[in-house]
Amino acid sequence: MEEAFGTVVVVVAVVAAVAAILSYVGSGRLYQGIGKGGLSLDEPDAARGPKPGSAAFRRESEAELRQMLEAKSYRRERRGEEPLDVEAELHALTRSPATTRDAELEEEVRQLVIAGNERRGRRGEEPLDVDDEVARQLRELGA
Repeated sequence: MEEAFGTVVVVVAVVAAVAAILSYVGSGRLYQGIGKGGLSLDEPDAARGPKPGSAAFRRESEAELRQMLEAKSYRRERRGEEPLDVEAELHALTRSPATTRDAELEEEVRQLVIAGNERRGRRGEEPLDVDDEVARQLRELGA
C-alpha cells in the first residue's frame, strides 16, 4: 500500500502542475485586464472627460455647479428657509479671483493717481491724464 501512495502523490502533483500551466496560459489576458476599465486612472486622458481648461471642461463644471446649487436651494426651501439665487451664487463661484483682484488694483491705482493730480494742482503743475497714468502704472507693476 505504501508503494501506491508514492505513485499517487507523484501523479497528482504532475496533473496539478499541468493544470496550473494550462490555466496560466489560458487566462493570461484575463490577468492583464485586472484594474483596467472606466474607473481606472491608467486610462488615457480622453477617456476621463474633457481636457482641463478647455471650453467643454468649463461648460461641464458649470453644469455640475449649477446642479449642486439647485440641490442646495431645494434643501433650503424644504427647511422653510429662503431659496438661493442660483445664478448669483454660480457667478460668484465661477468668476476669476484674478479679475476681481485686477479690478481692485486698478481702482486703487486710480485713487492714487487722482490724489497725485490734486497734489500737482496745489503745486501749480498740470494734472496727468488719469486713464493713461493708471495704464502706465499697471504696466510697470506687471498687472
